[in-house]
Amino acid sequence: MQGLLDLYKSQQKVERGFHFLKSPEFLTSSFYLKKPERIEALLMVMTCCLMVYAGLEHKIRTQLKVKALHFPNQKKKPIQNPTARWVFFSFIGIYLLSITQEQQLVVVNLKERHEVILQALVSPYNFFYS
Repeated sequence: MQGLLDLYKSQQKVERGFHFLKSPEFLTSSFYLKKPERIEALLMVMTCCLMVYAGLEHKIRTQLKVKALHFPNQKKKPIQNPTARWVFFSFIGIYLLSITQEQQLVVVNLKERHEVILQALVSPYNFFYS
């Protein structure tokens, strides 16, 4: 009975994922497809995107708990279960600055909250942001 209840409750995670796919930020409403093959292909790509999104969210949450790290939510309260969407949103405004082609690139606007995610995920992400 408990297994059945757990399975039923896990549907919410799947529904939340498909809600993300339907959001205006994902731009799915701007596609107009007629052929069933193209619709199926788009659905496959969207499902793969959702799998990557869910996998990254799971990895972030797991590593935050394993390493006893906390990431601030929208109210600046430290949490260990941020959504991938919130993590992506928090990385807006980080840029790579290059004065000349010979100089090394510099990461601009990297804050402590970003360092937490980079510590949780480790490589290869640290390589890009260090």
